[in-house]
Amino acid sequence: MSDWYLHSDYQHLREEFGSLEAVFNLQGERVTHDPISEVIRVSRAAVVFYVKRYRRAIGWRKYLPRQRIQAEWENLEHFASWGIPTAQVIAHGLQRRAGAFVRGAMITKEIPNTTDLAALAHDGSPLLLDNDWVHSVSQQVAGFTRAMHQQSFVHNDLKWRNILVDEAGAAYLIDCPTGGFWWGPFLHYRIIKDLACLDKVGKYHLSRSQRLRFYLQYSQQQRLTPTDKKRIAKIISFFAGRE
Repeated sequence: MSDWYLHSDYQHLREEFGSLEAVFNLQGERVTHDPISEVIRVSRAAVVFYVKRYRRAIGWRKYLPRQRIQAEWENLEHFASWGIPTAQVIAHGLQRRAGAFVRGAMITKEIPNTTDLAALAHDGSPLLLDNDWVHSVSQQVAGFTRAMHQQSFVHNDLKWRNILVDEAGAAYLIDCPTGGFWWGPFLHYRIIKDLACLDKVGKYHLSRSQRLRFYLQYSQQQRLTPTDKKRIAKIISFFAGRE
C-alpha cells in the first residue's frame, strides 16, 4: 500500500513530485545522509525544494502506526495551522507492505535567505550583539513556543539549529520529527525540556537580562512570580551534568 499527496499549487511538477516512486528517483544535491534517511536539495523554475526520504525503519519501529517521516510532515502542518511560521509541506507519503513501513518521503519548499540560530552563534554573528535584533527574534520565538505549548504540544528538540531567521529578522520553526501532544505532569516536564533546550545555547550567547526577557515574553508577564522562579530553576538545572 502506498499513499501520496501533492499540494494543488504544485501539480505542474507532477511528473517529478507526483508519486513516491518518482520522488525516490529524484537526483539532487545531498544535504544530509544516514543509514535510514537522506535529504537532497533540488531546484525547479528557480524555486528550491528539500526532499527528505526514509528507506526503512529499524526493528519493531517498522510496525509503528505513525512513522517518523509522517510525524515530520504532520507536525509542520500543525505549526502552520497554529500560525507558527515554518517550511511549507508541498508533498508527502509513505509505503507499507504487510503492515510494515517500507519507505516514505516529504518535500518542503525552501524558506529563502535564512540561517539557523546555531550557525549564527557558531560564527559569532554581530546580530547577536544587536539588542533590538535579539529582542525581536526573542519575542517571535517566545510567541511560537507559547503557541505550541498552549496546544499541549512540545517540540522535544527545540534547539537553536531548528530555528531559522531570514534577512528581515523573521523567525521560523522547522524540523520536528519527535514532537507530540502530552498531558498532565508529562506535558509540564517536556515544556521544561523545550525551554531548557533553548537556554542550553542561550546562556552562552545572551545576557541574563535577555534570557529573563525571553521568559517574560513567553509567559506574557511583566515580572516573575514565585512559581516562575521555581520553573526557571528547573530550566537552568535541566541539563546539569549532561553537557
